[in-house]
Amino acid sequence: MNEFSGVADLEQRRRALDPQRSFIVQAPAGSGKTELLIQRYLVLLSRVDSPEEIAAITFTRRAAAEMRKRVLDALAWARSHDAPREPHRALTWEHARAAIERDRALGWKLQDNAARLRIQTIDALCASLTRQMPVLATFGAQPQSIEDAHAHYLEAASATLALLEDKAERQGHAADVERLLAHLDNDADTARRLIAGMLEKRDHWLRNLRSADDRATLERALAGVRRESMARARLLVPAQEAVELLALAGYAAENLAVDGVESPIRECADLAALPGTGDADLYAWLGVADVLLNSAGEWRKTVNVKQGFPAATDGAGKARTAAREWKRRHAAMVGRLAGAEGLRAALDALRCLPPARYMDAQWEALGAITRLLPRAVAELKLVFAARGEADFVEIAQGALAALGQADGPTDLMLALDCRIRHILVDEFQDTSFTQFELLEKLTAGWGTPGRHDDDRTLFLVGDPMQSIYRFREAQVGLFLKAQTQGIGQVALEPLRLSANFRSQADIVDWLNHAFVEVMPHAEDAGTGAVPYSPSEPVHDAEGDAVHVHVFFNGDAQGEAARVAALVEAARTTDPAGTVAVLVRSRGHLETIVPSLKARGLRFRAIEIERLGHRQVVQDLLALTRALLHPGDRVAWLAVLRAPWCGLTLADLHALVGAPRFASEVNAGGGRASVQHDLFSALEAPTARTPDPVVEPDGRTVWELLRDNARVERLSADARARTGRVRDILGYVMLNRQRGSLREGVESTWLALGGPACVENDNDLEDAETYLDFLEKSEAAGEITDLAAFEEGLAKLYALPDLQADPQTAVQIMTIHKAKGLEFDTVIIPGLGRVPRRRDPSLFLWTERPVSSHVAAPADPADGAIAQLLLAPIKEAGTDADRIYDYLVRLEAEKESHEDGRLLYVAATRARKHLHLLGDTRLVSTDDGNFGVRLPSAASLLAKLWPAVEPEFTASARAAARRTGEHAPVHEASEINQDLRRLPSGWPLPEAPPAVRWHAPHHAAPSQDAIEFSWAGETARHVGSVVHRWLQHIADDEMKGWNSARIEKMNNTFRDELAARGVQEQDLAAATERVARALSNSLDDPRGKWLLGPQRQARNEYRLTAIVEGEPQEFVVDRTFADSEGSRWIVDYKTSAHEGTDIDAFLDRERARYAHQLERYARALGGEGHVALGLYFPLLCGWRDWKNFIEGRR
Repeated sequence: MNEFSGVADLEQRRRALDPQRSFIVQAPAGSGKTELLIQRYLVLLSRVDSPEEIAAITFTRRAAAEMRKRVLDALAWARSHDAPREPHRALTWEHARAAIERDRALGWKLQDNAARLRIQTIDALCASLTRQMPVLATFGAQPQSIEDAHAHYLEAASATLALLEDKAERQGHAADVERLLAHLDNDADTARRLIAGMLEKRDHWLRNLRSADDRATLERALAGVRRESMARARLLVPAQEAVELLALAGYAAENLAVDGVESPIRECADLAALPGTGDADLYAWLGVADVLLNSAGEWRKTVNVKQGFPAATDGAGKARTAAREWKRRHAAMVGRLAGAEGLRAALDALRCLPPARYMDAQWEALGAITRLLPRAVAELKLVFAARGEADFVEIAQGALAALGQADGPTDLMLALDCRIRHILVDEFQDTSFTQFELLEKLTAGWGTPGRHDDDRTLFLVGDPMQSIYRFREAQVGLFLKAQTQGIGQVALEPLRLSANFRSQADIVDWLNHAFVEVMPHAEDAGTGAVPYSPSEPVHDAEGDAVHVHVFFNGDAQGEAARVAALVEAARTTDPAGTVAVLVRSRGHLETIVPSLKARGLRFRAIEIERLGHRQVVQDLLALTRALLHPGDRVAWLAVLRAPWCGLTLADLHALVGAPRFASEVNAGGGRASVQHDLFSALEAPTARTPDPVVEPDGRTVWELLRDNARVERLSADARARTGRVRDILGYVMLNRQRGSLREGVESTWLALGGPACVENDNDLEDAETYLDFLEKSEAAGEITDLAAFEEGLAKLYALPDLQADPQTAVQIMTIHKAKGLEFDTVIIPGLGRVPRRRDPSLFLWTERPVSSHVAAPADPADGAIAQLLLAPIKEAGTDADRIYDYLVRLEAEKESHEDGRLLYVAATRARKHLHLLGDTRLVSTDDGNFGVRLPSAASLLAKLWPAVEPEFTASARAAARRTGEHAPVHEASEINQDLRRLPSGWPLPEAPPAVRWHAPHHAAPSQDAIEFSWAGETARHVGSVVHRWLQHIADDEMKGWNSARIEKMNNTFRDELAARGVQEQDLAAATERVARALSNSLDDPRGKWLLGPQRQARNEYRLTAIVEGEPQEFVVDRTFADSEGSRWIVDYKTSAHEGTDIDAFLDRERARYAHQLERYARALGGEGHVALGLYFPLLCGWRDWKNFIEGRR
């Protein structure tokens, strides 16, 4: 029953389930690692004394939620079903049954206490550690964790730079600030930004600053890099080629010396053996490199007199013959070495080595930086303390402090050592240095030699080929280190999976062929080089699966059109199949999204479209700025251009431009002339008096709108439009300070007809999101920092198309977001595009492992396992800094390796079809054909080039046949500048008649009113707290919410319950019930649907309606319209049920509350069918029914 017939790695999977051994499993994409992790968890669950002895750790909330759900689903399935026939599912069922028996024997009641399953993100684990030992964690009270702490970093950076003015710091940090500013050409804004950037990633560099003030140690590291690089080159020269190489180099050196030509090759004269690894040997090695490589670092195809090889036509006959022979020998040697890629790279790397010493000015700058940054960290701690907040890095550092050191463990660490016996880590390839150190501390003492009774285990699963989070400080080298060295004293047995359960055979075969070249051939923990590990397909081939689509000369529009055509074809041939468009960055979708919309293709873009890019939000922002600042000329013109007014460019210029130009426009001036003059009119008024004939008027746009003479310049249609808008704005400007800013903007937008200008319901949702953000940002009716407000707005994303079916709509997302997902058809456009360059860091650093097999250290101090290399940012005005440039190249090498892994992640999402779209330049060849220019080295296409170059070459030849002498030129499409606007004279719809209201008398509750007395005060307070937090979660559309976050909030729930009057003896149980209700809601698919993004959603919605002649108030827990247009009214019920027949209980509850929800439906108005639902978060229970509402007469 448990045989996986045909699975190549069956034995590896079996060994991974041994509960007494520790493993590190390399699991390529599609290998079923999550299933293996679940099976391992269930095996351990069937053996431990309590569920809390197992800690399963993930790096993302989505992964933690998926793992928790799959464990609970496996247990639920095993309780109520027989063993399935599929072997892998049967194995999971078998282990789940064993876990259930253990549950029953020990009375865990996991079905009712799912919170006992310790499945959480590593950030949640750190937060729980700091809560248990707040003093040792240096927090005091537990801070609120925040994802975006950029404002905090900037504040701490400003406080650090302010030390310059502190007289008490004149001999300390003030001098360092002064030195830093001098290094940056006194650009304080750049200094502030750079310090803030360093604070964001302080967990990576802070621990390295302990040795940053030791110049001798750092310079030994520089010298060590030079020695190691020379030793590597020496090792890679084939022994049988060494003599011939020395002969060629000596011949060239002798000729160059005779000719008096300066060249490193001259250092090769009289060499009896390959150069050594000393400082003086580097010059000879550079000479060897020049003999073999050209300036581009490639093997020399020819040599000439500049390299010491005179022409065969010079001199006498013997000399010509000798010259010809030496060139032949050189060509023969290069031919023999052509496949030695490692040697070529090693020789080329010698040219870029850093010097062995810092310059004094460079060292002074580095010293100032490394002294200032710890002070900046201290300032950041003060900022966090003042706000009661902390980022995840701070919480992780607090967790490390709470655990103490291996030789001095804290009480918490000792308690955890007794409590946690098994740790499982998913996606281990994404581990950072801090997280790796945390694992070392959690497992300190495990695997102690001589202890045969130690049954504690560590199980790490990941795929180094999918490590794509360097920007989050993920270090793939740590995975490689753990494979060979284990973690702490825990020896890990490496396992490697190879079966691919996801993709059809043709895709797997193509991946195996292509990615051997995409990824490096040799492993290197220092640069993150991970060789490709091939997979074996489980599914048969289904026909041609991988398609390369070729484009030339920046044809972005053609590429976008092809994407839309491919999507349309996929939807036609496989209507039930899933389709995804994956991009490297959001900017690659600028032409693709409009192309999809033009074909009427529905899509869901997850965190792709910026909220601020939506037209309705841009119009609202312009209206906000105009109301805040009457002098904001651009905002006011945007208000008049917006669809609710819709003035033409000519009319706008007539309003704000100079009289002479206005008359020219009315006389029929060209569009380009109008735009040019309008831009002139936007310039801020100057201090001098403008020429009233030829220069723009210096008055505000609002003042010009109220100038009847100015308005008379406009066309008749524009006068009618501005008249309506002016009347509305006049009232608003007069009463702007009488309410909140949101009220002013929203009421003005409604009066202007903003909702009538939108294209779809999503625009209304985006408008609501903007107004909510405006409400949160305003203070006393003002925006105190408009730049910060717009910066915050830029971080918000528009909602996906909520009317699109999530199952069938095209999914659009970045490759990073797609990790862990799979689709039938995957389309990857923009392979030829180059990402923007990263901002520079205040200093660069890297830790390079010492390669002991390459060279023995020349100094005992070099015996460390890693070398720290540091360099300050280049001084302003300088072009070269060899140490900094060397570290930049190292970073580029790491990024290049990660680009290959990013491409692998994208390609391995496909189950049936994979489409690759790329663009490069056509070039003319000597034979009159077209060739292709190599793609930019920074593009993904460059990584994939060996696999796709034949398709590009064939397309170039086809283009030559089609176009003859001329390369095809892509003409940019004309931008659609049609003006969308309301009709002239558009009337605001009349409001519905007002209700004649009078104060209601407090009637006795009807017989069907629901009593809470049966549940007691504690249950009522639990319900109130659960309702409040479900409102918060739904308001946030579940963004940032998961079970791990709920686990961190137990103290919050306890305090709130106590404040409501729950007795001390009931607090623990009540807190657990609140946490369980919220966690269930976040893990339950029905709960996710209820609380996630929905159209026209409202939470705790208060409304007053006339019922039987009396006004009554209602509060609806949640209401929304689903993708089919149905209106839902949902009530949350925190009822618990201890019996066995849950379905009967839920049916009784529905009968109990049906009349209440039907009254809500009548109160909301409308007509037709309304969907009503009761959700029971403690039970994950659900009951729904339809109710018909007759139209009002």
